Amino acid sequence: MIPEHRRYLQAPISVQFSMKIILPGGSGQVGTILARHFHRQGHDVLVLSRSPAAAPWRMARWDARALGPWQQEFDGADVVINLAGKSVNCRYSKANREAILASRVESTRVVGEAIARASRPPRLWLQASTATIYSHRYDAPNDDITGEIGGAEPDAPDTWRFSIAVAKAWEASLDVASVPGTRKVALRSAMTMSPDRGGVFDVLLGLVRRRLGGRAGDGRQYVSWIHDRDFIRAIEWLIERDDLSGSVNVCSPNPLPNAEFMAELRRAWGVRWGLPASRWMLELGAWLLRTETELVLKSRRVTPTRLLESGFRFEFAMWPQAAADLCRRRRTAGRR
Repeated sequence: MIPEHRRYLQAPISVQFSMKIILPGGSGQVGTILARHFHRQGHDVLVLSRSPAAAPWRMARWDARALGPWQQEFDGADVVINLAGKSVNCRYSKANREAILASRVESTRVVGEAIARASRPPRLWLQASTATIYSHRYDAPNDDITGEIGGAEPDAPDTWRFSIAVAKAWEASLDVASVPGTRKVALRSAMTMSPDRGGVFDVLLGLVRRRLGGRAGDGRQYVSWIHDRDFIRAIEWLIERDDLSGSVNVCSPNPLPNAEFMAELRRAWGVRWGLPASRWMLELGAWLLRTETELVLKSRRVTPTRLLESGFRFEFAMWPQAAADLCRRRRTAGRR
């Protein structure tokens, strides 16, 4: 019998030709994962950043609001992967809400303008979105064909409604962009798990190591996630598949409740127990850390039907195997 985590396995995807790839807003964790991979594959990678720093790949400055000299790079580029947007790991004050929304809508608009003005526009525009756009639910998964868009739940906090409104406006900015020669894909991505420092896996593992990695709230809320290698492979798959456009869920096919998710992470690291956090503890902690509990309490039960139906197969479809690999790589990196 084939083990469950191997049923989604396929041979590694490899883009066979050299590409020019532009990553607006690509200086964060996800952008670095992609830039590092494509640079190692020999592609010409350009990251657009408000504060460009030294990197093995090319960097250029932009303000994510208006066209500038950087737009010339779009002429003759193959792929644009726009990841720009203020981090949502903050308190949703009025100023932060305005910045979160504007940074996403304006950057998407200006990327569309740069593509539209290019005499040889890129053939593909991958635009960051979020799995947060779906409704909070336990009963069934939200896929990218019949999934319920959130915002109408009667008991949803205002902060959750805000995040959904931002996601809708973000995708609407992509939809209205007039770029007839460029295929557009909205990446409704779950949390990308990578052993790199500073990412979500790093935060969760830090809780586990401090014996604080128990269930959050009642632990029933689903966690949607994707292993970093599958995230890279999904991006490569979308680059190669000209028949995929519109909204695509980029996540593992097997989300699981928070209590199980954290238990498997503890097991992978070799920690027997973790202190659970009640809702009031999470609210207090979020206030102290200047963030929001939505990041841990909203149930994101999301599945990637369109990827699976197009033939994509996951290397890490199940969280226990993914957690074990991530922990192994983190320990290996720590010994260097």
